[in-house]
Amino acid sequence: MIRKHIIFSGRVQGVGFRYTSCYFAQSLGLTGWVKNLWDGDVEMEVQGDPKSVARLVERLHEGRFIRIEHMETEEIPVIKEGSFREIY
Repeated sequence: MIRKHIIFSGRVQGVGFRYTSCYFAQSLGLTGWVKNLWDGDVEMEVQGDPKSVARLVERLHEGRFIRIEHMETEEIPVIKEGSFREIY
């Protein structure tokens, strides 16, 4: 089990990034959250099996309108959490 804090840059707001993240994360059994930042980036914390976390990021890169140009990733301590959600 791992937990990652990720900042996504590029065309990641206004293209369904948060919705897509939630859909894929939930289908992969991951927990965490995703939210838009004021500067146009998107912030995420995601937790679960390392292969599933990697698959989520792969799926986001394959998004039709999403264009991830840069990712800042940091591994952080695992916490007890029940679902994956959007934060507004």
